[in-house]
Amino acid sequence: MNKIWLVMMLAGTAVLLFVNPSETTNVLIDASTNSLNLCINLCAIYAVWLGLLEILDKSGLADKLSKLLKPIIRRLFPDADDETLRYISINISANMLGLGNAATPYGIKAMRNLDGGSEKANHSMLMLMIVNACSIQLLPTTTIGLRATAGSISPADIILPTLLATICATAVGIGSGILCKKIFKRRKTC
Repeated sequence: MNKIWLVMMLAGTAVLLFVNPSETTNVLIDASTNSLNLCINLCAIYAVWLGLLEILDKSGLADKLSKLLKPIIRRLFPDADDETLRYISINISANMLGLGNAATPYGIKAMRNLDGGSEKANHSMLMLMIVNACSIQLLPTTTIGLRATAGSISPADIILPTLLATICATAVGIGSGILCKKIFKRRKTC
């Protein structure tokens, strides 16, 4: 992947040198400044939401959320123990808040627990990947932050469309995962 990024950077710089050599340095400095400003703005947004997620975990609300989501999660992940269900519920709740980076460590812990030492993907592991990839976004904080940083007049206008799109994507993803499981079971019995 590093080679791909290197080729892209070199190709972009070469084109810029060919098209407008006098602006190459200015463009590189402006791009660096803009990316640094974006990172600082996103750090503030992530600090708030990651802090809230940590409070959620430390206050015991994560356990309550786990109990609330447990019937749904138990159906999707039938071979998961209570600790794994807790990791999955925190992962799902972080994704729902648009905090994919905060959800990742809990998803990795859940994936390790679901593995069971076989080092082969099982249905529960695949379902966790589907739920993470499609994740319902109640509050797409990163996208709202990016829109606010870019100067959008109303950066939160995307909440409803994002919610509807992610609900549909999650339903289709989970349905496809269940359908594939049934197809593979049928093939094994034939």
